[in-house]
Amino acid sequence: MMESILIVCEGNICRSPMAEAMLRQAMPGRRVASAGLNALVGLPAAPYTQDVMQMRGFDVSTHRAQQISRSLCTDAELILVMDRRQRTSLENQFPFVRGRVFRLGEYTDFDVHDPYRQPRFVFERCARLIELGVSEWSKRLRIV
Repeated sequence: MMESILIVCEGNICRSPMAEAMLRQAMPGRRVASAGLNALVGLPAAPYTQDVMQMRGFDVSTHRAQQISRSLCTDAELILVMDRRQRTSLENQFPFVRGRVFRLGEYTDFDVHDPYRQPRFVFERCARLIELGVSEWSKRLRIV
């Protein structure tokens, strides 16, 4: 059973905090964390992220962005990224993660585009895609 899951996006204030909260709820008992490739370290989740998640019953107000690190990658049995470019970047930066990095939309073949500095409806669309990805992964991880 995969016990430790790391979710990675760019700044760790929009997409990965959403996915982290959703995956924690979908997979209780698993360790779920998030980080950014170019994190806005210490910042809370973006206002629209907080709003969109609150409308779905999640509180991400205590989230603080953190930078991806070797130790976070070492601890994670599974690393979920938002797009192909992030997968390549992460594997180039930390070659030892190859084989453990997949897109959140791997099984339905989609990328989750960054909503940073976009209107609220873009965050809504992003959250719907993340819900789909989390649903697919949680189904598959329950089998493992």
